Amino acid sequence: MQDEMKGYRGLARAKLEEHGVKVWSEVRAVNDAGSVFEGVILPRSETLDDEHIVIKMRNGYNVGIHIRRVASITSLGYKEAIYKIPEREFPVRPNLPKVTLLGTGGTIASRLDYRTGAVIPAFTPGELYGAVPELADICNLTTKKLFGVFSENMAKEQYVALARAIGDEIEAGADGIVIGHGTDTMGHTAAILSFMVQQSPVPIVLVGSQRSSDRPSSDAALNLIHAARFAAFGDIAEVMICMFGPTSDRYGLLHRGTRCRKMHSSYRSTFRSIGDIPLAIVSRESFNYLHKDYTRRDRSRRVKVDPAYDDRVTILYYYPGMRADLVEALVEKRYRGIVIAGTGLGHVNKPLYPALKRAIESGVHVVMTVQTLWGYAQMYVYDTGRDLMDLGIVPLDNMLPETALMKLSWVLGHTDDHEEVMRIMRDPIAHEITAREPHNGYLIMQGGLPETEEYIATHWK
Repeated sequence: MQDEMKGYRGLARAKLEEHGVKVWSEVRAVNDAGSVFEGVILPRSETLDDEHIVIKMRNGYNVGIHIRRVASITSLGYKEAIYKIPEREFPVRPNLPKVTLLGTGGTIASRLDYRTGAVIPAFTPGELYGAVPELADICNLTTKKLFGVFSENMAKEQYVALARAIGDEIEAGADGIVIGHGTDTMGHTAAILSFMVQQSPVPIVLVGSQRSSDRPSSDAALNLIHAARFAAFGDIAEVMICMFGPTSDRYGLLHRGTRCRKMHSSYRSTFRSIGDIPLAIVSRESFNYLHKDYTRRDRSRRVKVDPAYDDRVTILYYYPGMRADLVEALVEKRYRGIVIAGTGLGHVNKPLYPALKRAIESGVHVVMTVQTLWGYAQMYVYDTGRDLMDLGIVPLDNMLPETALMKLSWVLGHTDDHEEVMRIMRDPIAHEITAREPHNGYLIMQGGLPETEEYIATHWK
């Protein structure tokens, strides 16, 4: 019965065998308190304990029952589950816009591997359509699976291929681009695409999900619907991220690719616009544009794809007591660029000064951002900042550290001339530096969304 127990071992396996059931059995389990659980016995992760039995309830949720609390398990049948959604060919409707969905992997394109308990990238874009048939009412959707990787595995090779694929699809006549992407490094990809793909005539929308597609609380389908709607009909022709606005499913938010960050490890409303407000609210029925300063859709504009990238760039997140040998090691390993996330207005300790000076003299390009995320690197205010600028470190105003990393990598893919590098870094291309932050942006994080203003009006009288 080893194969029939799929990950169960020891005491839990013995309990299943005692009651004559196996994995994928439909059962009625009763615990010592008389509570009844009806559903299907799921495979058990091999890495977990041998004291629980896991049942997928009929309401879609999973429940674990400790073996010492099991009073009885009765078999109601058996049907092995196949965790695969059939792929379906998209119907074509001449009156709908053409949208291309580029798949890279991530939770929006994944399933749960019950053997290991891990979420693995497995859904093809065609399977996504099988899971979200509403897409057929929004647009004529073409799907292409570029990669099947978790977002932590996105790097130079994937960025370059993705930028080129976007350009190809726009040139082929797509009215909008949707990119399925894991959320963990979605902000990095949105930032680099903002530099690699310029002057887009159509929206480019990255979308993912915080909850995998097998979970009742998954945000995958609604995020994808929102992203597809905006790619098809929205007016903002920039690189954006589309994810939940509030924790509920009331609407999604569109964030500018260079000003967006994942701010919570598990909330569905994890993405925030930093140093700015979101571009727009998107729902199933409408768009509400929050920003006035954006590039509008214009099919006559010619996209510019510039996939340069030098991955010899890193971020140093300063902490008290940081030692100079970290900087020296980067120089020794021939890194070409260092982004410092400094304290306060852009500071590091004095013991780093000699190493930073030698790095800059050896040709390493060093820039300063702030680890507060909100606010500006204003290095002229205190002696520390002025001393660092005298060494040759250049402040990047309110550019986010991850955006600075992506931009410096892109710039160094073009030139190693220091003055030219710093000129381009200081010259905004895609709103990565803004002249000012919105007066209400930091206070409420989302720039005046309805539920926040309602909360403030109710609780702060």
